[in-house]
Amino acid sequence: MTKRIAIVGAGALGGYVGGTLAHHGHNVTLIDPWPEHVETVRRHGLELDGVTPEERFTAKPKILHITEVQGLARTPVDIAMVAVKSYDTLWATALIAPYLSERGFVVSLQNCMNEETIAGVVGWGRTVGAVASLISVDLYEPGRIRRTIAKGGDKYTIFRIGEPHGRITPRIEELVQWFRAIDSAKTTANLWGERWSKLVQNAMGNGVTAATGLTSGDCLRDPKIRRFQIALAAEAIRVGQALGYALEKVRGIMPDDYVRAAEGDEDALRELEAVLVPTQSSNPRGDIQRPSMAQDILKGRRTEIDAMNGYIARKGAQVGVRAPSHARLAEIVTRIERGELKPSPSLLA
Repeated sequence: MTKRIAIVGAGALGGYVGGTLAHHGHNVTLIDPWPEHVETVRRHGLELDGVTPEERFTAKPKILHITEVQGLARTPVDIAMVAVKSYDTLWATALIAPYLSERGFVVSLQNCMNEETIAGVVGWGRTVGAVASLISVDLYEPGRIRRTIAKGGDKYTIFRIGEPHGRITPRIEELVQWFRAIDSAKTTANLWGERWSKLVQNAMGNGVTAATGLTSGDCLRDPKIRRFQIALAAEAIRVGQALGYALEKVRGIMPDDYVRAAEGDEDALRELEAVLVPTQSSNPRGDIQRPSMAQDILKGRRTEIDAMNGYIARKGAQVGVRAPSHARLAEIVTRIERGELKPSPSLLA
């Protein structure tokens, strides 16, 4: 029997994953609150694009507006993927929970640490995490999503899927097989370490692009901004280690290398910058690549800054590890959200 998949949040990542799974024959229903996006997908399909011609196709998933979710009562959902902003996790999980099948479960396909919120609604036994590492996608028009960096393939594992308890189960092995049709994927026994490592990656990039108005590549090519990003990474890594997480590589670099570089080790800094600084030809879409938070600022939407940099600063305070760069960046981006400041590199001075 074909398993029924619902994706709550058909934005950039949710739409990209759901559209690709539907294109490969899975029974996918997208759920989204943006009426124009819903109607466009319903009438014309979901147009997906990437950095190669092979990545361009139009998928035909089913799609519902959030006001139509009660229609799932006759066809309960086996796997619900929550792909909304972190601040919307609670209501999105509560929305889909009544429509889970007897053995149905919820997958957090999000940034930040949201599994506990999901488990508070459906229970830990029905909660799974999917970490999307080093991926950049953009919902730039209703019904149109593009991937702005190359696939990881066998060079880098993009999707890491795990259980909160750390055991490898048949259900996450099945999810991995599905996700491999999208890009490289693996099971992980270290969901929490993977989650915090992705949080470090987001926290050193997303807020900085939102604050400066620059692309990811331009931020990393600027020496002062790049070293601020290294400081952000080092602070977040220290907090994660103090919390007891076994951290994974961040952007392909060992966590301790960031800490040594931030503490003044010139050799570590040179090695780090040799990896971090992008070349002009490394990404054909580098001129448009902006993380989700920078996209939110451009669209006048609320960001996840409090769930990223603000969260790191708060957790650091709890364990006695200061993270002043995160606290300051969270303050700056919050003021930009409110219209009190305009994005500019000078804000990081």
